[in-house]
Amino acid sequence: MKQQNYKNCQSCGMPLSKDKQGGGTEKDGTKSTKFCSYCYTNGEFNGGIVTLKEFSEISRVGMINGGKSKFFAWLFSRPFMLGHLERWKN
Repeated sequence: MKQQNYKNCQSCGMPLSKDKQGGGTEKDGTKSTKFCSYCYTNGEFNGGIVTLKEFSEISRVGMINGGKSKFFAWLFSRPFMLGHLERWKN
């Protein structure tokens, strides 16, 4: 079965084309086509299991630390912006 390729990380929403690492990694070392390297390494989510609300705050702080404006970080880390992504659907 062919694996689906995504344009955006299905955890944080970042365009996968912006990931300098080319995506996260699976346990076997292959690149993830679903999650970015900021969110997913070695087949696991970085930072462990967190709620959408907790991840929203982690994401906001990470964007600010990465040079994004506070407004941009606030807007794109809101739970309603992330909740449609596959990681958060359930």
